[in-house]
Amino acid sequence: QVQLVESGGGLVQAGGSLRLSCAASGIIFSINSMGWYRQAPGKQRELVAVITSGGSTNYLDSVKGRFTISRDNAKNTVYVQMSSLKPEDTAVYYCNMVIRGPLGVFGHWGQGTQVTVSS
Repeated sequence: QVQLVESGGGLVQAGGSLRLSCAASGIIFSINSMGWYRQAPGKQRELVAVITSGGSTNYLDSVKGRFTISRDNAKNTVYVQMSSLKPEDTAVYYCNMVIRGPLGVFGHWGQGTQVTVSS
């Protein structure tokens, strides 16, 4: 059973920074893409940033230049460094990993971590 555990959320003032982490555990052969999504109240979940196994990255337009996604393959961990935070970044942030295990390739989600940016 694969588990993703997130950490690093919290309350921060506008203009501040936070770093989220998400670590995967269990029987893992390899991890393809790793990504961060967010969901604000009353809104659909949206992709914030993704990083492939080769290190290519892609970002939501509204976070480009402010967020940086990275991964540590040895630790099965993905990070997102969030800077110049805005109140509109307030949401529950979820990590997602596409993981190859003994039964095949599946997507897995973290439990979510709240990020609140005050104005």
